[in-house]
Amino acid sequence: MELVILTGMSGAGKSIAVDFLEDLGYFCIDNLPPQLLSNLVRTFTAGQGGEGFGVRKAAFVIDVRSAEFFNGTIQALHELDDEHIPYRIIFLDCQDQILISRYKQSRRNHPMGEKIGIVQALADERARLAPLRNMATQVIDTSGLTPRQLRDYLYRQLGDGSGLDERLSVLVESFGFKYGIPADCDEVMDVRFIPNPYYDEKLRPFCGLDQEIREVVLAHPETQTFLAKTLDLLTFVLPYHLREGKVRFTVGVGCTGGRHRSVALAEEVAARLKTAGYRVLVEHRDIDKDPRYKLSRQA
Repeated sequence: MELVILTGMSGAGKSIAVDFLEDLGYFCIDNLPPQLLSNLVRTFTAGQGGEGFGVRKAAFVIDVRSAEFFNGTIQALHELDDEHIPYRIIFLDCQDQILISRYKQSRRNHPMGEKIGIVQALADERARLAPLRNMATQVIDTSGLTPRQLRDYLYRQLGDGSGLDERLSVLVESFGFKYGIPADCDEVMDVRFIPNPYYDEKLRPFCGLDQEIREVVLAHPETQTFLAKTLDLLTFVLPYHLREGKVRFTVGVGCTGGRHRSVALAEEVAARLKTAGYRVLVEHRDIDKDPRYKLSRQA
């Protein structure tokens, strides 16, 4: 399991970092009392009956909000060391004047500032965090970073080096226009211009997941041109959507009933995007909407 301990100054951007880690597939727990750390890691690793819980990546936020519990942080990390559990500590830092400005803008109280001013609270927090900062794998100064720049930096640190960009997932969803366009589509591809297998009585009982439909739909020259142009469009725009912070992009592929052409082409678009290095999910919203098809397939 990949284990990240996220810590740092209050107001330095930990909440933004947690959101991003969740987008990357990390199981995140915020404001964890450190005394629970080693037990949680063992639980995630072993699971019930030794079968595990499927947690491949976990991130725990530990900082001064845990009050007196925070005193047990170093001991908790030593317990992980004793059990040979690897982890990395990411410490988010920031200049005091920037932190003060952020607190003024947010109008929130510093977690240690209940009875003292913000300047003294920051000084006390730095003193408490100093041992943890010295142990950090990475110290990130967020003073001049925008949220997007912080996300990019974290991705460079936590990327697996495979060349695949895990920050963005693409959902390719087939549908039938007769049932309406899905509400969450970012791009809609209308494939009703392709000859419809529905009008061939021998093909009608099949769907776009069947080889019989796939072969007919993909055999048209205009289908191949459409696929090439669609892939060209998507591979052009997706990096720019990612640049703007988008983590899920939905492509709708629609035909009349959402059973034949759109299903076959959604599968093909998804396969080509996977080859291009994107994380892709496929859904077929309307594939079983018409009960006539169910009856014919059962027969």
